[in-house]
Amino acid sequence: MPDVRGKVREARRIVVKVGTSTLTHGGGKVNLTRIDRLAGVLSEMRNMGREAILVTSGAVGIGLSKLRIGSRPKAIAEQQAAAAVGQCELMHIYSRAFGDYGYNVAQVLLTRDVTEDAHKRGNIVNTMESLLSWGVIPIINENDTVSIEELKAVGNFGDNDTLAAAVSVLIKADLLVILTDQDGFYDSDPRKDAGARKIDVIRDISDEMRGFAKGAGSKAGTGGMATKLEAAGTVMRSGIDMLLLNGGDPKIILRALEGGDEGSLFVGAHDGTHEGSHVSTHDG
Repeated sequence: MPDVRGKVREARRIVVKVGTSTLTHGGGKVNLTRIDRLAGVLSEMRNMGREAILVTSGAVGIGLSKLRIGSRPKAIAEQQAAAAVGQCELMHIYSRAFGDYGYNVAQVLLTRDVTEDAHKRGNIVNTMESLLSWGVIPIINENDTVSIEELKAVGNFGDNDTLAAAVSVLIKADLLVILTDQDGFYDSDPRKDAGARKIDVIRDISDEMRGFAKGAGSKAGTGGMATKLEAAGTVMRSGIDMLLLNGGDPKIILRALEGGDEGSLFVGAHDGTHEGSHVSTHDG
């Protein structure tokens, strides 16, 4: 049988998306140990000759923590203000963490309208190519001060799973890695169903799978499994593989790149289309 993980081992340009639940502890405080490990993993990827791009969430949550605001405010303006504070703090933490491994980082804030305008899209690509050629690790987030999920207006991505997929297609990535708080994609919610079965290899996203994904999100972030399936569909249509991994230990990324059967692999189409529904529980 074909080696479906072969493209993962050979991937050179890799987008990694990390969510709020991975970046913070249960009480909302920053998980500095995990961020340091994530920085170490992405730096090691660079040392291995791969290009690493990080798409991060967490600005609002970290801003609220820094401001010692216990609960998320309902007012959009207050959420946006918290994001402005949190984004500064988040980049400070990332800059320090990656600096310990000898790498510089760059902040890139995007909104959907930027990626949908041909001229602006070209500027993004040119900037990203320059950063990567200099060995800089781009750190991308949605510009929450002008575009936030709860605003539900034209011009927002809605969640950073969607943003990560858009960036992956834009810069022609080989692989998208989404870190989550689950071990992969299951046929039911493993937090509620002890008999839930992890699907190792996914070649097509069925309506049944979309049904599995409904409501499977964490309280900390805005996305859930449904948005991860949407992201997978976007990159798969462009021939890009996607790995859904448990971000509890970021070193899982390196194990996956070495050929391990970690998480769930969504296999990118070779011709831009998928026919039929092919789901396998075997990595081969």
